[in-house]
Amino acid sequence: MKKTAEMGLFLALALILSYVESLLPLSFGIPGIKLGLPNLIVVLLLYQGDARQAGLVNFLRIMLSGFLFSNLYGILYALAGAVLSFMAMLLGKRTGWFSIVGVSVLGGVLHNIGQILVAMMVVETFYVGYYIPFLIVAGTVTGAVLGSVAMELVPYLRKVSLARGSDDSC
Repeated sequence: MKKTAEMGLFLALALILSYVESLLPLSFGIPGIKLGLPNLIVVLLLYQGDARQAGLVNFLRIMLSGFLFSNLYGILYALAGAVLSFMAMLLGKRTGWFSIVGVSVLGGVLHNIGQILVAMMVVETFYVGYYIPFLIVAGTVTGAVLGSVAMELVPYLRKVSLARGSDDSC
């Protein structure tokens, strides 16, 4: 019961961040560049220790925010990026080779690469691949910022989780 409530809370936070991101008028001259705010929740969940929960919240967030704030193509692009970035973040965390910031950067960069691969298939040209260097820079910067925020929040969430674990009143 606690896990379900916790997942609902994290999903709600991810959806709120998706909505906030959809309202931000960011235009860097390159289509598709976003801050990736909802990915903060995925990183936090990965470092809470439950990769299945992180993956499920990520998937549900993409589906729900896609239907609420985007369209079917938006869902397709987001899923492609999310699958690739989640696998990379999971691997990066499990190997121990990367810090939280490094894992977040991996996620940001590979999310963009996943989306550009789908774009190549949708528009049937490799020319959109010219965006890759810009998207790598954008994914690195946004991943580093979100990873830094996650690095600050993870110890706090662990304390809250430990305190909640000793309280079995739910």
